[in-house]
Amino acid sequence: MAAKYKVIGFAKLKGGSMDLERAELAKAGIDAEVVEAHCRTEDELLEVAGDADVVLGGHMFTRRVIESLPKCLAVVTYSVGFDGIDVEAATDSGLIVVNNPASEWCVEEVSNQAIALLLACAKKMVLQHELVRQGRWIDAKRALPPMGSVHGETLGLVGCGAIARMVAGKARCFGLSVVGYDPYLAQSLADEYEISMMDLPGVLKSSDYVSVHTPLNDETFHLLGEKEFRQMKPNAYMINTARGSVINEAALIKALQEKWIAGAGLDVFEKEPVDPDNPLLKMDNVILIPHSASYSDAALDTQPVNPVREVARILKGQWPRNVVNRGVKPKVDLVEGD
Repeated sequence: MAAKYKVIGFAKLKGGSMDLERAELAKAGIDAEVVEAHCRTEDELLEVAGDADVVLGGHMFTRRVIESLPKCLAVVTYSVGFDGIDVEAATDSGLIVVNNPASEWCVEEVSNQAIALLLACAKKMVLQHELVRQGRWIDAKRALPPMGSVHGETLGLVGCGAIARMVAGKARCFGLSVVGYDPYLAQSLADEYEISMMDLPGVLKSSDYVSVHTPLNDETFHLLGEKEFRQMKPNAYMINTARGSVINEAALIKALQEKWIAGAGLDVFEKEPVDPDNPLLKMDNVILIPHSASYSDAALDTQPVNPVREVARILKGQWPRNVVNRGVKPKVDLVEGD
């Protein structure tokens, strides 16, 4: 007998196994066929997901794709970000969009990576490493100035969600003062985490390090561009572990080339993988990592747990906990769950 439900899961980094998802749905009493999918195009996605009740994963969900999935109840991402989904189209089609908050699996990893990039930029560690490897010991010494002290300096947070607030706590261990911009953060949370809230220009003008922690949406697309980089200190560094397109990359390149700012530590980019002719690759004041801030073995093992439990809630007729498009009218009636 065929399973009652069909769940499509896009392969994950660590081997692509869907065993955990199958086990969690079985434990929840859900009779579901779980299919691992590998899709590179919208047409391939539609071919495997056309009869799915729920999809795990969140890339290539354009309006065209969404409108071609009349049976699908929800798209549940493995990631914090959901910029691979046209949320407006999903809402129009009654498709629930659910994300996987950092607090469920990767808040420690991403906050650690932001701090690591800050320290590596501040101490010019990658540049010194390369010069020493090349046998250029004296050149490595000469490359040190100018260099701030970190302690006594200021970290500015653009976006003050769970990851940013953890960054704030870790930054204070290094003697950094913390300022932040987030129009949606409750003052009580800012006070709890000792973040001095300012408007965006205030954060940019006062910070020695600016760390980006906003989701990518219409409001934050190219939030940081030429005007914003000109407001930063010439000795300041830009750190981004959020989404590439929150920063106008062409403006960042110009700011670095013309020395409006001192450098950058980047985990994310406007185009991934990075084009081989991207000028960022040739800059010795820029540290680049391949969108891997959330990675650790422990985090990757934990990553699918919350999404598949959200799938179980939906298939049991309950609202999931982390709905992105809260105004959606779902295709089936749902009740508030546990």
